[in-house]
Amino acid sequence: MPPYYPRTSLFRRIVITVRQPWIWFPLLLGCSVVLHLQIVRIVHQRPDPGCRQEPVRSALDNYQDLHNLPIVNEEFFRSVPIVRSENAIVTSMYNDAFAVPIVTLGHSLNKVDSKARRIVFYLPGSVSERALCIATASGFEPHAVSRIDPPADGGVHQHFIDQFTKLSIWKFDELGVKAVVYLDADTLVRRNFDELFALPFNFAAVPDVYIGDPGFSIGFNAGVLFVRPSTKAFRELVSQINTARYPHWEAEQAFLNVFFGAEAVRLPYIYNGNMAIKRRNPELWEGLQSEMRLIHYSLVKPFWRGVYNETGLEDMHENVLRRAEDWDGTWRDEILEWGETWKEAEDTYRYAFTRCGWKHGH
Repeated sequence: MPPYYPRTSLFRRIVITVRQPWIWFPLLLGCSVVLHLQIVRIVHQRPDPGCRQEPVRSALDNYQDLHNLPIVNEEFFRSVPIVRSENAIVTSMYNDAFAVPIVTLGHSLNKVDSKARRIVFYLPGSVSERALCIATASGFEPHAVSRIDPPADGGVHQHFIDQFTKLSIWKFDELGVKAVVYLDADTLVRRNFDELFALPFNFAAVPDVYIGDPGFSIGFNAGVLFVRPSTKAFRELVSQINTARYPHWEAEQAFLNVFFGAEAVRLPYIYNGNMAIKRRNPELWEGLQSEMRLIHYSLVKPFWRGVYNETGLEDMHENVLRRAEDWDGTWRDEILEWGETWKEAEDTYRYAFTRCGWKHGH
């Protein structure tokens, strides 16, 4: 034994152990196993940065009613004149199934006394004279447009196949229109929103909402749009339908999100009361009610018995009652609200409907 080791019995036992591997090897092996198990436990307890352990919750999922400050500055809006011929509320009509929702939408606009011009663009080969007559009875002026084809490689859902025709609104500068508020036909107006025509921007929309993840999105919904028409912008849009990268099955909404993604102004949810909000966060939906301008019947259509499955005018009220019970009645009040507005339209424009060829009760 070297002289630099102490001569105590403890150190002698250590040295002897080190010099006898059949004694210390099992000890090292045991320590290695314990250490490995500890490492495995720590790694599995640590959240994987590439995998969410829980859904991402936004501030809107944590909605709280903390103030009663108005969203719209009415004093400013009153200082901005609205010229009817230069500002238009526009909707679309791709087939006869849109007649009833459009005439009902027009009636809701009449009730809030909007000062803007109203235009419904339609596809002449897909819309009958009778349906167009019914749709325009509450004040929309008809405007025929050519169909804009979806991407050539297909992939678009069948019920979105005509939706790229919505890009036609960018050509409305040829009609003398300087600002457009576009509304899908499945919307209903609750309050005047003419203040949108005072926006200085070229494009604005409301962020989208989904029932599950991602929930509240920075991507916008194309059911309500603010647009300053420009034929130059129209040409840019149409020229890139086939070359831009976007999920084609989501049609024009996905395309517009990549085209205007960085420039789009995001509007408050009161301008697109998407049904998904109520399902995602009922408290937020309730908090929006006092200033809600528009309801968007995105998930349940009170006027259809399915996608584009037209409901006869005489069966509309029964259909509304059936649809009010969809999703366990989540949107019963909103569906019945649409039904009441349709009943008012039916009574108000009964004679116009008769001239269109509809006989009440048949």
